[in-house]
Amino acid sequence: MGATKAKAVLGKKAPNFTLPAASGKSVSLSDYLGRKVVLFFYPKDLTTACTTEACDFRDAMPDFTEQGAVLLGISIDDVATHERFIAKYDLPYELLADTDHKACELYGVWQLKKLYGREYMGLVRSTFLIDEKGKLVREWRNLRVKGHVDNVLQAVRGE
Repeated sequence: MGATKAKAVLGKKAPNFTLPAASGKSVSLSDYLGRKVVLFFYPKDLTTACTTEACDFRDAMPDFTEQGAVLLGISIDDVATHERFIAKYDLPYELLADTDHKACELYGVWQLKKLYGREYMGLVRSTFLIDEKGKLVREWRNLRVKGHVDNVLQAVRGE
């Protein structure tokens, strides 16, 4: 789907993108101007660490909503897989399908990875906080899941 060519740079306007959502609609980052956006990229639906992260965001959803923040999850899985993930874990936010990894490339999370001596391209777990004006104000790259959602919530609160 459509995306601009600008790359994500801290302190600059976050690159816009439009991706299909599990809800059946197309979602653009620009749809959320005027609200804080927590954009989290995760490698794969229905895997242990990604499920933990998604459920941690789900459980903290009331706190994010109270701060006026929107949660958007992105992986390279397709919409059908996102639908199963949402249904199984009752996820209350949009999951976006970046099957051609264009948004991942805009945010610099599509990278060379290594596992057991094998190299491959993959999505590196990362989260971005975008302010009400569409500016990228915080980023967490190549993160550990444990305690991450609490760190993001503190940043959304301005702590």
